[in-house]
Amino acid sequence: MKKFGLTAIAIAFAAGVAGPALATEKLNYYCSSQEDWCQLMARGFEEATGIKVNMTRRSSGETFALIKAESANPKGDIWWGGTGDPHLQAAEEGLTEAFVSPMRSELNDWAIRQASSAGDKTIGIYSGALGYGYNEEILKANNLPVPSCWKDLLKPEYKGHVQMANPNSSGTAYTTLATIVQLFGEDEGFEFMKGLHKNINQYTKSGSAPIKAAARGENTIGIVFMHDAVKQAVSGFPIKVVAPCEGTGYEIGSMSIIKGARNLENAKKFYDWALTAAVQSRALEVKAYQVPANQGAETSPSAPDLSSIKLIDYDFAKYGSSDERKRLLKKWDDEVSVLPQ
Repeated sequence: MKKFGLTAIAIAFAAGVAGPALATEKLNYYCSSQEDWCQLMARGFEEATGIKVNMTRRSSGETFALIKAESANPKGDIWWGGTGDPHLQAAEEGLTEAFVSPMRSELNDWAIRQASSAGDKTIGIYSGALGYGYNEEILKANNLPVPSCWKDLLKPEYKGHVQMANPNSSGTAYTTLATIVQLFGEDEGFEFMKGLHKNINQYTKSGSAPIKAAARGENTIGIVFMHDAVKQAVSGFPIKVVAPCEGTGYEIGSMSIIKGARNLENAKKFYDWALTAAVQSRALEVKAYQVPANQGAETSPSAPDLSSIKLIDYDFAKYGSSDERKRLLKKWDDEVSVLPQ
């Protein structure tokens, strides 16, 4: 652990020495993780460096669309968090810059593989498995069976009790769509999505919104990354977390420097800083239960144990590609979203 601590201290010291000179400098930071984690990262970087951070929080699908829309005149410098698929698509479309951080030697292999698959235009910062959570009290009050598999969610008794995000705006929901297709094959996978559509009460914009609604008692079952359901359970809400019996996909949350960044050097400073063990350990302050990329970072005992979950061999290269993502989203729009509920 001394090695990781010294690395973080060295970066902080270097930033501190340069602090006065950087007082008027800034960083335009796009964040696609949970709001409180986004704020923690923004304020933490300001405190460490003196660089003023202008933070914009959107879901990963929305952030990708924003970066693409601004490509002729980029306004953002760095994009942190959110599912890796849109980061990979941004890399493929030339919207992000290649950067090799000296922190890479401290990272888990899956984080480096994410970078390698994108020509170093993105990197893994955390990982988490897809699943769902349910409000135990609402389930009992409605005399509903306890779900344990993906296909359980198709049962007619769950009509109006399931919520997920829209895959066009949410990386979580796109990962769900891509997971179902990989689990069951495309034909059966889309039949599943059509059956699930009948039970959906709302498609939200944000990926974590369905489980937050369940925690508030406004929804019964929320399809989310399991760490988002854990956060609600640890916070005292009657949420039970499910790793679907058939197996499930997972995300590699990612970070990318935006091509044409106006504050490129500050973006690189943030990139290195965000990969340190000390900074990644701070996720626990906001009850973020993803698995961190830095091998020296602390992980909560409440975090889902990925080694105990039946994970599919998620094809990040294929489902993170621009053409495949566009094709699947169009097919979902044309064949699923238009159906009556």
